[in-house]
Amino acid sequence: MAATEFGRTVRRWRDRVSPEAAGLPAGGHRRAAGLRREELALLAGISVDYVTRLEQGRAANPSEQVVEALGRALRLSGAEREHLFHVAGLVPPGRDTVPAHIPPSVHRLLDRLTGTPVAVYDAAWTLLLANPLYAALMGDPSGWRGNERNGVWRNFAGPGSRVRHTPEARRAFETAVVADLRATASRYPADQRLRRLIAELRANSDRFAELWDSGAVGRQESARKIVDHPQVGPLTLDCDVLSVAGSDLRIMIYTAEPDTEDAERVALLGVLGTQALVEP
Repeated sequence: MAATEFGRTVRRWRDRVSPEAAGLPAGGHRRAAGLRREELALLAGISVDYVTRLEQGRAANPSEQVVEALGRALRLSGAEREHLFHVAGLVPPGRDTVPAHIPPSVHRLLDRLTGTPVAVYDAAWTLLLANPLYAALMGDPSGWRGNERNGVWRNFAGPGSRVRHTPEARRAFETAVVADLRATASRYPADQRLRRLIAELRANSDRFAELWDSGAVGRQESARKIVDHPQVGPLTLDCDVLSVAGSDLRIMIYTAEPDTEDAERVALLGVLGTQALVEP
């Protein structure tokens, strides 16, 4: 019964979200105004088959991560998100865990920044949402799972990013993100997922462990960065990180100076998207 109710709830809320409201093109004939299953799966980062089984009540016990991802994709309010957790048989994350809910106002903000690479991270630097232009600039994150979605992990123990760092800039960046993660851990000491992330970083990166144990102090600041893109070449962009009051989210925005070659290359990325952008 619980699986059936969860599926009915997801289907009902999927039907009310238009593709335009979810930041997707609405082209082609549609039998209903809401999202298709494959569109919801794309937005949530799960398979179409799993969405189908959830809606039909054939898949039980969805994980907290899946429920959270569906809630973001469906653009649920705080109360609706709590209800979705309850019908999944889960306790909604409390105030002692890193918030992962994206308020509708932040979704609307991203909708209005279609010509700008924008991503939303939680306080532990786990990527929650990236608009298409950010995906085209930094690499398509739709296939990233688990720690792959965490910016600290990717820079210390994973493949890194397309941002070019001088040795000095790299040291300052690493110090700042470790200090920031330590501050987050102090605000959410009971978050088990965050504790596992820190333990795995310490085990897999000597540099992270060194900075963590040293009590390094630093802070994230706006900076001009060079992004080495495999197709359009290097782009010099300003990177700003905005905080969302009351939700502990970080909005990362990359902008180019108007009427420059960098602005032209950002516009080109908007045309190319991610379908032709295969890593060499």
